[in-house]
Amino acid sequence: MNQAEQAQQNQEPSAMGELEVSLRQEGRRRVAGNTIAFLKNHAPFNKMKPDALRNFAEKAQLAFYPAGSEIVGPDSGNVRFFYLIESGKVQARQSGEVTVTEYSVLSLSAGESFPIGAVTAGRPSTNSYTAVDDTFCYQLPAENFMELMVSSPEFNLFCTQYIASLLNQSRQQLQLQFAQKASEQQSLNSPLAGIGSRSPVTVPPDTPLRTALETMSQAGVGSLVIAGEDRKPVGVFTRSDLLDRVVLVDLPLTAPISQAMSATPFMLEEHATAYDAMLAMASNGIRHVLVTDAEGKLTGVVSERDLFALQRVGLRQIRQAIESAENVESLQQSAADVRQLSFNMLAQGVGAEQLTQFISALNDALTRRVIQLNLENHNFEGIEWAWLAFGSEGRDEQTFSTDQDNGIVFTCDDTTALDSLRQRFLAFALDVNNALDRCGFPLCKGNIMASNPQWCLSLNEWKEQFTNWVRMPHPDALLNATIFFDFRSLFGKAELADVMRRHLLSQTQANPMFLRAMAKNALDVEPPLGKIRDFLTDLEPGHPGKIDLKKYGSRIFVDVARIYALATGVHNTNSVQRLRLASQRLSIRNEEINAVLEGLDFIQFLRLRHQYLEGEPGIQGDNLINPDSLNELDRRILKESFRQARKIQTRLKLDYQVQ
Repeated sequence: MNQAEQAQQNQEPSAMGELEVSLRQEGRRRVAGNTIAFLKNHAPFNKMKPDALRNFAEKAQLAFYPAGSEIVGPDSGNVRFFYLIESGKVQARQSGEVTVTEYSVLSLSAGESFPIGAVTAGRPSTNSYTAVDDTFCYQLPAENFMELMVSSPEFNLFCTQYIASLLNQSRQQLQLQFAQKASEQQSLNSPLAGIGSRSPVTVPPDTPLRTALETMSQAGVGSLVIAGEDRKPVGVFTRSDLLDRVVLVDLPLTAPISQAMSATPFMLEEHATAYDAMLAMASNGIRHVLVTDAEGKLTGVVSERDLFALQRVGLRQIRQAIESAENVESLQQSAADVRQLSFNMLAQGVGAEQLTQFISALNDALTRRVIQLNLENHNFEGIEWAWLAFGSEGRDEQTFSTDQDNGIVFTCDDTTALDSLRQRFLAFALDVNNALDRCGFPLCKGNIMASNPQWCLSLNEWKEQFTNWVRMPHPDALLNATIFFDFRSLFGKAELADVMRRHLLSQTQANPMFLRAMAKNALDVEPPLGKIRDFLTDLEPGHPGKIDLKKYGSRIFVDVARIYALATGVHNTNSVQRLRLASQRLSIRNEEINAVLEGLDFIQFLRLRHQYLEGEPGIQGDNLINPDSLNELDRRILKESFRQARKIQTRLKLDYQVQ
């Protein structure tokens, strides 16, 4: 290389340097020549005075973001700029945990701005903004943004109303989409060939019952198809058959599966639709439909779970409507949508366990949005805290009729500031509780809400409270344990709830006397089984002839599940999960625990069905059922479900030597 070439190379920047120089020059050119002309084509700048436009053009800098790069996000700290897209496309994605469906995604293009709420409040963005294409953005420093808010009424009005207007429009579109999708999903036109299991588990008719049950357990399925060598089905056996076909008749496990199976199973050919399967399930009281080819050979199985999966589009639309809501009024409509879709799913045969979890999941999303909206008026930056759900919501077991059971946990190292911080949280909690009430979650009559100072506590206070209840199990402590020990975090720092859980389990596992006291308390309520009549229907004063399915039904299973979970160190709060995990640690036979869970599932199903048939949107239903109104089959299953409640209570009584 000669000296001239060396000199020329020294004068030239690197390839990356050339790009940077070029982009900077392009940025300066555009800012100098085109900024004001660009602004005049977009709201609210087209209505702003010339001085305000010049102020923006002078203070804003044009920045380049290559495709795929993050512009600003939750981890970027307090937002330092107001961004206005000059060209390109930006994707906004909400951050946070996902429960039912993916979080909503918003696409922004030229002339749109972000993140208005965060830069106005001087906080980190709750969304992550990423350049989809190569993008140029005007960046106006936060301090200049605030100055423009003061000096330009047009700009101020735009920034204060734009988000609400935009998201309201988005919500309306989403709700329209949901209505359309709801119509589609109710028609359920999908062919059965693309639904359900394509590899159903089969056994020959002469398979011993024990072997068949072991096959189900090993495969992790809830049903077996009994078929001959020609693959033509002759029967089906499900977990729900255990009650009627095995437990009730004392069928030995050495008997062939053909003696316990449901003969002549309902079958549909592959070209039939999901609607046909749904109708078959609703009309025949079945949970599985066998799918065959034109020759009658088995090709698949469609379950109620598979039909539930078809609701995902509808769920996504509702979830997006919740997350895009800018006010309580919008959430009121979303709450009604949740209830209506829940009704549709119940009518389509979705099981109680799945449906209660579904209701809880969407109620969680709605609660989180209420919290987010109210945080705009309350600043807890730098404070570790979490919103807690108790009771049925804490267990993921909400039915159509539910009130509020919630609290707050926070950290505070400065004891002198504890009370003042609590007052701030109480004011915030009162706003949230009232907003939830407007959305159809009534205020708790027992005042078990975060706005009650008793349940708005620091982490140390919660730990101390749990310790006192366990060490001194007086009646009030035992009652509190049935509510507050079923908790989980809905919003904020979930690790705080984890610390509470570990502390609680360390206390209960080390105190068998407390568990015995809880067991004795749980045994005070017995299943309403009569010695002469099938059911006792005079236990509720003022409601003769009726049974409270919650008090004398599901509560029994829930109480036993809680005690065994606390005894064995199970972290889960859901009753089904608690019983499954605890039964493994207590060496309870699968057949025994499955029968118990079937009993709980049926009682929960009756509660949901009753609330669906008797309740109205926005009106609290009840759990009072007249057993004489049930058909003979339902009465039989209800009676056996209560017997399962009695059996699990008997085990609890023996385990803790309660007289």
